[in-house]
Amino acid sequence: MNWSWVEPVIAILGLAVITVISRSFFMIPEREMSMPDWLKRGLKYAPLAALTAVIAPEILMTQGELIHTLKDARLPAVLLASSYYFWKRGILGTIVVGMCVYLPLHIGLGW
Repeated sequence: MNWSWVEPVIAILGLAVITVISRSFFMIPEREMSMPDWLKRGLKYAPLAALTAVIAPEILMTQGELIHTLKDARLPAVLLASSYYFWKRGILGTIVVGMCVYLPLHIGLGW
């Protein structure tokens, strides 16, 4: 009999238990835990830091190295999308402008 399915099942169940315990950690205490003011102030910047950490390498790097040429479709797309955002403050328009610049340059011109 082939028991090769046992280890993945044990791993999945173990990860599920760890996830449930770690996510319910804040609901276990009977009273609400207070956070220090410095932590509350710092958590305001966490989404921006996470977004920057994800997007910046995608814009500035290719194959794990910094881009070496200005002939990259991502650069004008980011520049124009950022300009649109600072002008109109709209997320959907920013995405549309970025893709309308990126796709013709990348697919059409092969940048």
